Amino acid sequence: MDLSVVIPVYNEDESVTELAGWVEKVCREAGLSHEILFIDDGSSDSSWNKIEQLTKNNNSIKGVRFRRNYGKAAALHTGFQEATGDVVITMDSDLQDNPDEIPELYRMIRDQGYDMVSGWKKKRYDPFIKRFTSKFYNSTARIFSGIKLHDFNCGLKAYRNEVVKSIEVFGEMHRYIPMLAKEAGFRQIGEKTVEHRPRKYGVSKYGMDRFVKGYLDLLTIGFISRFGKRPMHLFGLLGSIMFLIGFVMAGYLGIRKLVFVHNNLRAPLVTDSPYFYIALTAMIIGSILFLTGFLGELINRNSAERNIYLIRDKINL
Repeated sequence: MDLSVVIPVYNEDESVTELAGWVEKVCREAGLSHEILFIDDGSSDSSWNKIEQLTKNNNSIKGVRFRRNYGKAAALHTGFQEATGDVVITMDSDLQDNPDEIPELYRMIRDQGYDMVSGWKKKRYDPFIKRFTSKFYNSTARIFSGIKLHDFNCGLKAYRNEVVKSIEVFGEMHRYIPMLAKEAGFRQIGEKTVEHRPRKYGVSKYGMDRFVKGYLDLLTIGFISRFGKRPMHLFGLLGSIMFLIGFVMAGYLGIRKLVFVHNNLRAPLVTDSPYFYIALTAMIIGSILFLTGFLGELINRNSAERNIYLIRDKINL
């Protein structure tokens, strides 16, 4: 199969039918054998009923429904596991991503050698605060990752199937999939300017908390990409430095005490010096950091990571 289109859905019953028809039309005109995977992320409206109707007598449309809302990352992760196409394209279900971009995204993966192509919504129909924070996060992500993309969080992306099978999207990490792909060894990451359409139905499902989550997720992915498999390299180094600082300060106080005693001078109590408490604190913190790294290494080598999302229904899968 040429193409899998993975579409997370959360309370978008007004748009799924129109979107499915549009995607099918584009794929037929481009001569692409395809499947459309709708991942219902615990919608409370009639989104799943619409998906069920679409799957009747149409084996190219498939559906998965979660028992509750897990978030976009969980929906993408599940869609990636189910996708069978040589190229996998993701897009949002609110009709703000244009399906007409699909053939060119497919061509960039198949013919130009990219592992992944991320859309860039150069002209956005979003509120000012969303555009401003997006620019800030994208700039920070470029610095953290070294990946020269303008829009890390664009929902319209294309991947080789091997890429989506090699990464695990969890928490809120869908914003930084390019970083996960690079960490997995896929470094041919491209970008394409795509059309961003005004929202036709409903309202955005993301609130102000997404800005805080986005910042924390960036720190998380930065830590995981550098030290996720070797936590001792961070905590052990910091712990050793802190312990050494405290040890040197304590040693200085001890040597000073001995010098006073050797010269028959009245030696001040070591505990009278504030440096004693600073040294003690530094050594304790250093020991804790070192032990944290040590425990992290033990956990990392003896744990099997897995995410479990409770699926309620599947159609055509």
